[in-house]
Amino acid sequence: MKTKIDISAVQAAPFKKRPLASLALISLLPLAMLASASAQADCPRGDLDSIYCDEDGDMVADRPADESEWANPDTLIFAYTPVEDPAIYSDIWQPFIDHLEEVTERDVRFFAVQSNSAQVEAMRSGRLHIAGFSTGPTPFAVNLAGAVPFALMGSDDGQFGYTLQVYTHVDSGIDEMADLAGKRVAHTSPTSNSGNQAPRALFPELGVVPDEDYEVVYSGSHDQSMLGVVARDYDAAPVASEVVERMAARGLYDEEDVKIIYESDRFPTTSYNYAHNLHPDLVEKIEEAFFSFDFAGTALGEEFEGVEKFVPINYQEHWQVIRTIQAANDVSYTREDLDQE
Repeated sequence: MKTKIDISAVQAAPFKKRPLASLALISLLPLAMLASASAQADCPRGDLDSIYCDEDGDMVADRPADESEWANPDTLIFAYTPVEDPAIYSDIWQPFIDHLEEVTERDVRFFAVQSNSAQVEAMRSGRLHIAGFSTGPTPFAVNLAGAVPFALMGSDDGQFGYTLQVYTHVDSGIDEMADLAGKRVAHTSPTSNSGNQAPRALFPELGVVPDEDYEVVYSGSHDQSMLGVVARDYDAAPVASEVVERMAARGLYDEEDVKIIYESDRFPTTSYNYAHNLHPDLVEKIEEAFFSFDFAGTALGEEFEGVEKFVPINYQEHWQVIRTIQAANDVSYTREDLDQE
């Protein structure tokens, strides 16, 4: 029997034409100085840093009440999440950058960043206007840098992200999550989201506690977990749907040998954000550019297979599952925890 949980119940690149030196150089302003200079009056803010307010309760920083503080730059700086080989992504993103320039009628400069912390600090300092933040660092960007998530890459039907799936052998005799009691279950590695941290956060709501109700064995990877289930080395395994789909496409296992007993709601992928203090007219143009971009026939569409457009999202709803997982793993939205990402 396939079980699905309602997450709401759980919780609470060569550079463009006129290059700057590096985003690392634009994040050197000490954060203490920024906080001192920008300190807000007492206001609702939740987990947001003290330099931001959240009067409307949507969990992201409000635009400054003083219109003189609205940023409306002639040149927009856009950064994608840190990747292993940043240079490759300049050409991949260029069609979108051209489209963003056309819609906003602004210069747009695309720069690679070297780390999540440098990217967050750059937006906090006011030198980064639009950014793609990875799934885990997104809450840090929201709370420490005033980032406002508004889009994800998705399909024409609005689907996006990946799910946590629990697989077992078709002949294991395991039909639901409660049947995992006393079994040997393969997690991938301690730092894995879907392979370890998400199960530890979500499974207790399903009646099974890892390391208490079943034995956790670390396999080392999603691939090894799945192959171990097929070989019956493990009784079951939580894995990422996107990895399993790629394995099946390559013929690495017979899909008829396994079955799914649980699938989570979708986890979001990279979020696309604008800085909270941008002028509302500029924000409108930025959103128009994202939501009118057609991936078909572009290098961006080829790189992100199955993606056809940007889909609208909001942080409060779509990052709830990530906040739940991070809270269950004692993550705090501080500089110290960000440096561990």
